[in-house]
Amino acid sequence: MDASLTELLEQHPVIASVKDADGLRAVLGSGPRIVFLLYGSLLDLPDIVRTLKDHGHIVLVNVDLLDGFAGKEVVVRYMKERTAVDGILSSKAFMVRAAREQGLYAVHRFFLIDSFSYHNLVPQVRISKPDCVEILPGCIPRVISWLVAETDVPIIAGGLVCDREDVFAALKAGACAIASSNRDVWAM
Repeated sequence: MDASLTELLEQHPVIASVKDADGLRAVLGSGPRIVFLLYGSLLDLPDIVRTLKDHGHIVLVNVDLLDGFAGKEVVVRYMKERTAVDGILSSKAFMVRAAREQGLYAVHRFFLIDSFSYHNLVPQVRISKPDCVEILPGCIPRVISWLVAETDVPIIAGGLVCDREDVFAALKAGACAIASSNRDVWAM
């Protein structure tokens, strides 16, 4: 990896979250350079990643959503050795830490549903040591600004980022990038 994930996000602040074959076809045509792959299985993952890489994309795979994989660190090693993946996303601190240890980009995903999950974020980030944190839903600028003040890890706003107003509000609140499956957002 020549550039840090933060540097890549500065150049490409819109991330395509691809959750099915239709999204894959759409992103191959003209989508953002960075792709969060949110689907796949043990059987098709190497081919999906290779297709994206052949089209010039930087690919991070959500290891929590893959079919046929267990939530164990060996999954990260498999990804490193058997695919051309650039990094992983996970809501599990040990998986994120394993990705960093394998030399992959690592994004720690957090679903902020209440104050407990919010207050758990900083201690989990200390364990995982991610390149970035993705918070979901990403359409809550107030919470983004709180997190930016509490941690020095770059914040990606993902989930329910649906339109121009959501994108600008999240960026204004301090998010370094936006992850969305909405193709209109990809074109911004």
